Amino acid sequence: MNKKIMKALIIIPTYNESENIQKLIPKVLGQDERVEVLVVDDNSPDGTAGLVKEIMKTNPKVHILEREGKMGLGSAYIAGFKYALANNFDYIFEMDADFSHNPDEIPNLLDAIEKNDLVIGSRYITGVNVINWPFRRLLLSVGASKYVRIITSMPIKDPTGGFKCFRKEVLEALDLDNILSDGYSFQIEVNYKVWKKGLRIKEIPIVFYERINGTSKMSKKIVREAIVRVWQLRFFPDYWERRRRKKQLKKS
Repeated sequence: MNKKIMKALIIIPTYNESENIQKLIPKVLGQDERVEVLVVDDNSPDGTAGLVKEIMKTNPKVHILEREGKMGLGSAYIAGFKYALANNFDYIFEMDADFSHNPDEIPNLLDAIEKNDLVIGSRYITGVNVINWPFRRLLLSVGASKYVRIITSMPIKDPTGGFKCFRKEVLEALDLDNILSDGYSFQIEVNYKVWKKGLRIKEIPIVFYERINGTSKMSKKIVREAIVRVWQLRFFPDYWERRRRKKQLKKS
């Protein structure tokens, strides 16, 4: 009996990534024949979506979801997750568009996901593997990781990392509509909910590179949200569900 070929989808959220996306997509697709790419673009003014569509004309492994405006990282990934499940992908990746995540690491994550439910490309599992970050930002990231571990008790060295691979069964088990966090806190929330379900999580070492082109999407709002969200996850786990229900009631 022939072994099923497992399909993998790399979800890449974009906002003004025209300088990177044309170079990144071929690098990603070249890592493994099972890999396809989904770009989730938030109506980038710099024409990112148009460049992706040009690639799609000659490559059926490239897909795009276009959104009306800048709606945030968390909702971009949720949209990508739903697309992946609807189209029967077995392995689903999160990946940045700015080359801070090295595409050459994709085969390592694919190898690890065969025996795990969630694989995290970790900057801190073997020390601090970050290149060209200002000391202040590095200190913030390392401190945030320790803060999250202390409050939540999650045994994850890099809980805010965004280079990850899920088995589809993990995403099917999560209530995707009840994940409303963004930025750092989105990564924390998803990791926490996977961990609370007792699923297999593995961190593998990667080197994280500061972007060369474009501008960072980091903001004080994202940091503040992460600080508060950790406490809500640990002590008020139904907070977002109640908030979502209130919004639905107001709309109805």
